[in-house]
Order: sequence, then C-alpha cells, then structure tokens
Amino acid sequence: MPTKISSTQADFEAALTRFFATRDEGTNEVGHVVTGIITDVRTRGDEALLAYTKKFDRFDATPENIKVDAKDIANALALCSPELMKSLKVAAQRIADYSRRQLPQDLDYTDDKGVRLGHRWSAIDAVGLYVPGGTAFYPSSVLMNAVPAKVAGVSRLVMMVPSPEGALHPALLAAAHVAGVDEIYKIGGAQAVAALAYGTKTIAPVDKIVGPGNAYVAEAKRQVFGQVGIDMIAGPSEILVIADNQNNPDWIAADLLSQAEHDTLAQSVLITNDSAFADAVAAAVETTLKTLPRQDIARKSWEKFGGIILVQNWDEAAAICNRIAPEHLEIAVKDADALSKNIRHAGAIFLGRHTPEAIGDYVAGPSHVLPTSRTARFSSGLSVFDFIKRSSIIGCTEQSLQALSDYAHVLATTEGLDAHALSVSIRRTSSPFAKASEDK
Repeated sequence: MPTKISSTQADFEAALTRFFATRDEGTNEVGHVVTGIITDVRTRGDEALLAYTKKFDRFDATPENIKVDAKDIANALALCSPELMKSLKVAAQRIADYSRRQLPQDLDYTDDKGVRLGHRWSAIDAVGLYVPGGTAFYPSSVLMNAVPAKVAGVSRLVMMVPSPEGALHPALLAAAHVAGVDEIYKIGGAQAVAALAYGTKTIAPVDKIVGPGNAYVAEAKRQVFGQVGIDMIAGPSEILVIADNQNNPDWIAADLLSQAEHDTLAQSVLITNDSAFADAVAAAVETTLKTLPRQDIARKSWEKFGGIILVQNWDEAAAICNRIAPEHLEIAVKDADALSKNIRHAGAIFLGRHTPEAIGDYVAGPSHVLPTSRTARFSSGLSVFDFIKRSSIIGCTEQSLQALSDYAHVLATTEGLDAHALSVSIRRTSSPFAKASEDK
C-alpha cells in the first residue's frame, strides 16, 4: 500500500523525511561497469562500440549498418499512420513555437565611462541526443530534445538509440525526421555516451549530450561531463498532485498512474486537505490499475513509492511541495494560479483541473525533459538555453581605458599578478588616482 501521512500526526516531519528517502537510484557497481565501458570505447573506438552492441542488443553491428540511412527513414515513414504523422507534426510545431519565444536577445551598450559592454548568444555546434529504445520507445522524447536544439541553431544533431536485434520502432525514426535530426546511429547504453563524448572512426564527437536513459546511461553522462556538456542526470519520473475534493477521483488516479507506469522506481504523490477524498482516490487507483497493460510496473511503483499526504491548508501543501521539488506538479484546486505563486521549486507546473501532466508530455510546448530527484531546487527543464551559450563583449576606447586603468592596476598588483598590471599600465597615459591627489 502507498504511504499515508498527515500533517497533524506527532511524527509528521520524521515520517515525511523517511518517505522521501526511500528511493536509492544508484550503486557503486553501476559506476564501475560504466567506467570500464567508457575506457574501452575511448581506447578501442569502433571495435569496442560494436562489441558492446552485439553483447547487449544482440545486434551484429558493423560500421556500415549502425547508421540509419535515407531508405530506412522512408520505410519508417511508410509504416506510420497518418494520425501519428499528424500528431508528431502538431507536437513539433508547438514545441518549436514555444522554443522560438524563449530565444534571448543579444545585448550591446556603452556605459557612462565609454566602455562598450554586452553579450552575444551562439548555438552549440554539435549535440548528441540519447533516446531510449527497445521495449520502451518514446518518439515524444525525440521531439522534446531535438526541436529546441534545432530552433537554437545547432547545426549537427546526432541521435543514438538502442536497437535490440537491429530493429527500431518506425515512430522513433519518424519523429527524428520531423524534428530535423541529422544523424542516427543504432547504438545504446553507456557505450553510446562514450562514443558521443570521445568519438570513434565512425562517429564524430559532439560538444554536449542530452536525453534520458537508464542508470547506466545516466552514470555515463555523469562520468563524461567536462569532456562534453550534459543537460542533467535524470532519475526516475515523479509527479505530485495537489488536489481538493471538488476533483473527480478517477481523474486524479489516472494522473498519478501516468507516472507510476513509467518505472517501478517512479514516484506518485497526492496532497489533499480531505481524508475522504484521499480514500476515494486510493480506491480509484486500485480500480484503474486493473485496466492498465503496464499494471505490474505501475502497481510496484504505487505500492512501494506512492504516497498520500493530508494537510490542513494549502500553505502547508506549498511548503511540502517546495521541499519535494517535484519533477511534475499538478495543482487541481479552485484557485490554482494563486497557489502556484507560492511554489518556488518544481520542474513543470500544471494549472487547473483540466491540465493533466500528460498534455505536457506530448503537445503543450515546453520540453518534458525535467529535473528529478529534488534537483528542481537548483535546475530547470530542457529548453533552447541548453543549446546556446553566451559570450561577453568588452570594448574600451583610449579614453575609457584611462578612466578604469588604475583601478584594474591596483587589483592586479594586490593579487600579485604583475603581468596583468603591466598590460594595463603600459597603455596608460594618465592616472585617475594622480588627478584625485592633485585635486586635494
């Protein structure tokens, strides 16, 4: 059964702490295995990459057959229904529209000393996109990662996807086509991350790696960070629903299970101020579970990591939410907007009774790649900002340099960096400090 906690119970703080410490998302064994794979791919390149692919995906990979070509794409598109293609295109258009509105402006101005200052934004040249494959395939993840990258101006977008026995679901290739992915390789796991980071004879390295994966992929991203950039270390999915008793319990149950069905380690939590409503939702979860094809996964998630938290008011709910910093937050109360203003930490906020988290997973617009495991306290969901970087601009005239040079000289000599000081003073023709002394 899911954990049930009330803010009125004497040991509430301790119970809440225990509840949110239940998931252990990594082991030392994973780290050791991944280190070996990365070192091997870095050392032996294609030879190691193909060997791991044969071992883990049962695919007799060669340098020639790991890359998806135009014929493969055409065959995949022919297998997709018109309804799927239309849905992919609508989703891509909405993601692109939202992403374009996020693009920042360059800055260029001259301050009161005559120094030109500003910054320019530029796109990352090459980005690797990891996409889960096999029994779980997510064309939506292709769109949510690839479309913002292309809107940002990334010129080379490389998709890596595991292909058990060499097969890829047509929907993945269709989504990649719609999103404008440039290269696709049938490679998965930590070995795919290593190839993107260090390159092989067949696969050129990239500058940043994005996209979700299993524990081995997440650990590989962690280990190659510094060689390349990464988006985040993603853990199992999470949803927190704050709901009052005016909701349909079946709706809330479905929302909770929408994340529980992802993974046995996923976490679904309800916060409400009504005990009877909490019981109704719990009952609805049990009824709905019996109808789900992935009920075994969803049930394990709900029973081991699911939770129902009873509060006395919505201020308590907001405070608990900010401690949890959930990946997904649904606010299904009378004045969702007002309550949302008290939320500081959440990956994405879904406002109102008619905004299920699933709409954000597919077609709302913002990327569904979001911070998990309380990392929403300090990070944000994937966006165009992950695919661009900022260069500062500084330009001095002779006059503006003279106005600032002595201050820079004092700071440089204080730090004992004489060449720094010299590079300023050698250009100096007057001293603001000397003038200040004359004025006295």
